[in-house]
Amino acid sequence: MKKRAIIIHCWSGSPDYAWYPWVRQKLEKKEFEVQVPQMPDTDEPRLDKWLPCLRQLIANPDDELVLVGHSIGTVTIMRYLETLAANEQVGKVILVAGFTDQLGFEELENFFDTKLNFAKIKTKSSHGYAVIQSDNDPYVSEQYGIRLKTELNAKLIIKHNAGHMSGEDRCTELPEAVAEIG
Repeated sequence: MKKRAIIIHCWSGSPDYAWYPWVRQKLEKKEFEVQVPQMPDTDEPRLDKWLPCLRQLIANPDDELVLVGHSIGTVTIMRYLETLAANEQVGKVILVAGFTDQLGFEELENFFDTKLNFAKIKTKSSHGYAVIQSDNDPYVSEQYGIRLKTELNAKLIIKHNAGHMSGEDRCTELPEAVAEIG
């Protein structure tokens, strides 16, 4: 099986935004097949569009697949993992600026019609979870990283003064993600 990585961007993001091209390049040098798809209607994200898009990209989940999400991309990945059959898993999951429930943005409410099923999500990564959180994110507080660490038995990495790790924060590299992927 070929090593694969899929990076799911943030709300209003794109494949060439923030740190995504840099991480893609580093993983391709490690012989990963990397996809950074343009998610549908990125300015008005809808789980009922993003989830089928991710499902189609993945096709067949396996131990060689790494999923990397940023912000609402992390929620999309967790929602995908909830849909996997009992015998299905992915390899590694990296959640960057991830959160676990509504942040107060009406545009994202549709991702939280039901609570995340952490008991199921936790079992869907054969190589575990890593959470990368900033200590000064203006949208996603550090409490979410701590909750994801607890709920998913994840490794928590705190970046200092990295904001939301987005283009607005001039975050164009994310070596912590590459290091966690291996």
